Amino acid sequence: MATQLSKSETQEKSKPSSALEISAERINSSVARLTSNSIGELQGLASELQKMQDFLQAEVNNVQHQIDSALAGINIIVETISPWKSIAGSQTPPPSGTRGVRAGGPAANIEQRSRVG
Repeated sequence: MATQLSKSETQEKSKPSSALEISAERINSSVARLTSNSIGELQGLASELQKMQDFLQAEVNNVQHQIDSALAGINIIVETISPWKSIAGSQTPPPSGTRGVRAGGPAANIEQRSRVG
C-alpha cells in the first residue's frame, strides 16, 4: 500500500510539473511564432525604407540637376544683360522736370514738315 501511495503522489506531483512544461512549451511556441512574424515584418519594413531612401536620393539628384541648370541659365542671362547695363549707365539721364526728346524720332520729322509747308 505504501508503494501505491507513493506512486499516486508522484503522479500528482508530476501532473503540475507536466502542466507547467506544456504551458512553457506553448509560451515558447507563441513567442517563437510572434518573433518570427515580427522579424519578417521588420525585414520587410527595412526593405521598404531602403527603397524609399533610394527614391529620395534619386529625387535629390534630380532637383540638384534642375537647380544647376537654372543657375546656368541665369548666368547666361546676366552675362548677356551686363553689357547693356554698362551702356545704359554711361548715358546721362535728362535733367529732372524736363521731358527727354529724341532728336531723330518720328515727332521731329513731323515738326520739320510742318515748318517747311
